[in-house]
Amino acid sequence: MLEGGEGAGKSTQARRLADWLAGRGTAALATREPGGAPGAERIRALLLDPAEPLTPLAQTLLHVAARVEHVAVTIRPALASGIWVVCDRFMDSTRVYQGVAQGVAPAAIEMLAGIVGIEPDLTLVLDLPVAVSRERSAARRAQLGEAADRYEAMDDATHARIRDGFLARAAAAPDRYAVIDASAGLDAVFAELCAAVAQRLG
Repeated sequence: MLEGGEGAGKSTQARRLADWLAGRGTAALATREPGGAPGAERIRALLLDPAEPLTPLAQTLLHVAARVEHVAVTIRPALASGIWVVCDRFMDSTRVYQGVAQGVAPAAIEMLAGIVGIEPDLTLVLDLPVAVSRERSAARRAQLGEAADRYEAMDDATHARIRDGFLARAAAAPDRYAVIDASAGLDAVFAELCAAVAQRLG
């Protein structure tokens, strides 16, 4: 799984990583959260809409509902077929965005994680300073002509808590996490991702 704050390039690198695995003879599927299945994509639209007021707990429950659908429809069938899954965000995003940054009780989030029922073998945290994250997100939106979504619109203090939350999780479980400096160019970041996967998962 690829995790991290906004503007770190997770979506692009997830697709590249799946293609790289396929080129090495390992069938792989790139997917994303929230989303990754038809019902989950509809929930995604609601979650990202900044005009729709949602409490942090409501966001948590919607993210997990989308995740349960994603796991059932997309992830478990892929794994059962021997396909590796490369996902742009998973349960750690809920732990950090809704838990660390927005104050939802960790016990409640872990209970919901138990319902989801799976955790990644390896989580790659793409780390960026908040200022760089802001610049990249703004540039992407300008290129696409899009407005900021619910999470992009959060203030700098919240984004700083998000960054710290991901780094704290990685420091607490180094066997499951690898932190990648996402401030480098796309190709340099991709090379680090590939090296981490090759080292950790063979």
